[in-house]
Amino acid sequence: MAPKDIKSEIHKLLDNIPENALQDLYNYLKEAEKQSSKTNELNQNLSKILREDKDLLKKLAQ
Repeated sequence: MAPKDIKSEIHKLLDNIPENALQDLYNYLKEAEKQSSKTNELNQNLSKILREDKDLLKKLAQ
């Protein structure tokens, strides 16, 4: 399923979810957003280290 389709289906489900579950769902999504952001930042930092220290890493590998 394409991301656009998934978002559309999620919107449909939100209209039918009980109100008492909305806060839990919101909290879950906020936590998932943080984790995604942290993972992205870690990946960018690792890529930067690998690019900048390529020669050093080669020497260490020998």
